[in-house]
Amino acid sequence: MPPAPSNRPNRDEPLVTPVRDRGDACPGALRLHTADDGALARVRVPAGVVSAAQAYALADAAERLGDGALDITSRGNLQLRGLEPGCAGELAELLDTAGLLPAPRHERVRNIVASPLSGLDGRGHLDVQPLVRELDALLCASERAPELSGRFLFALDDGRGDMAELAADVMLLAEPGGAEVRVTVGGASARVRAEDGPRAMLLAAEAFLDAASTTGTRAWRVRELPRSGAEMADAPVWRGLCPRHTAPQSPAGPGPAGSTEPTGPAGPDAPESAAALRRGHRPPASAPQSPAGPEKAGPDRAAGPELAGAPSATGLVGAGGPRPGPVGGGGGVGGVSVGVPFGRVSVAAWRALARVAQAHGTGELRVTPWRGVVVPGAGPEQLGVLAGAGLVTDPDSPWLGVGACTGRPGCAKSLADVRADATAHLAAGARGLPVYWSGCERRCGHPRGTWVDVVATGDGRYDLAVRGAGTDELPGRQALPELADALAAARTITTPTK
Repeated sequence: MPPAPSNRPNRDEPLVTPVRDRGDACPGALRLHTADDGALARVRVPAGVVSAAQAYALADAAERLGDGALDITSRGNLQLRGLEPGCAGELAELLDTAGLLPAPRHERVRNIVASPLSGLDGRGHLDVQPLVRELDALLCASERAPELSGRFLFALDDGRGDMAELAADVMLLAEPGGAEVRVTVGGASARVRAEDGPRAMLLAAEAFLDAASTTGTRAWRVRELPRSGAEMADAPVWRGLCPRHTAPQSPAGPGPAGSTEPTGPAGPDAPESAAALRRGHRPPASAPQSPAGPEKAGPDRAAGPELAGAPSATGLVGAGGPRPGPVGGGGGVGGVSVGVPFGRVSVAAWRALARVAQAHGTGELRVTPWRGVVVPGAGPEQLGVLAGAGLVTDPDSPWLGVGACTGRPGCAKSLADVRADATAHLAAGARGLPVYWSGCERRCGHPRGTWVDVVATGDGRYDLAVRGAGTDELPGRQALPELADALAAARTITTPTK
């Protein structure tokens, strides 16, 4: 079985330090993107959480202004496509009324993912949902947060390790017992009290902005810094967060590639960060028995608990995230989990989810980065209703691990209708390695980890490869009639080729 992927960049991919001469062009709810099928809006929903009322509002917007469907992104956000010209003002008003635009100036930086089953199944060390809400409130109140790129990502892991593969820029990992969390950014991490975790994450993001400015790169992501984020270990903020630093002895939590150089101890008399003091950060009342403070989060340090089973790949139905079916209570409220083929859900199916959440659950939905939806509190008897709406409820469905970009006709750059071709080849290597179909070399939305890469070439053929640390491309270009056998063979590889 291939190893579970880490949240750091693939070592086989060259690290490039770009110098950004502009802001990123990521779409938002207020900044629409023009596509071949109309305008596109991306609505950030921290941790993928929407109330039933908000879900109904989104359905209304998709039906009245868009193409009658919603797309789930690989960060658990929601997109509306096929929007009519001139609808931006009406859309903004609708979203604002629904409470989905709490801070218009900050709407593109509310990129927050979190363990979707936190507090539901009894696993994990801490229910991170309250921390998500606190972090979102801090981001929306921050004067500097709007400087972050629309691609900058925050992740909160309740200790089960499911956020590791998402390559977040700032990661919070709950420690055993739940009283403390570890916050990691680039080459540094700090252990703080759980209630101080969100503020530490904001301070870490502000330290990144300082580093991006100081280095002159205007980087969008931590890994774009000249030392791939290792320089973050030298940021003064860490002295303010954890003045009782001792040399690292225990594994740091998940984080992007970090420094291989030791981080000097701050010592008991280290001055607190002025930024931390301005924001009222409170360092831990007593030094923990195991190391706190800044620690290197380098490539050889543990990346949190490993995920069991096959290698996961972000953005694919059920790959690495909650599998379809009942979510066990185990001390939590339980619920049900469903998959959404290609992450595209019709308004009718979306409203079915909202009705189940409202009538049989806690009144909320949790959209996941694995193109799925969790309905907290709903019982297993609701799975039949959701299956009838076209959602994936079978944990052995061939849809699991299959993903594709938008493709034709929605994208002008696509060389094929990849979703139609992927659907036709659904059974090829089902339940093997994840597979992702791309309409061009850009591979928009492609997963991480080990996965089968299928790329359209424009001549009725596809290039086929296995991607992931240590893997090599499979030879040959396959025409559609021969593609099924080659794809099935690729998906059954259990040891990456060298």
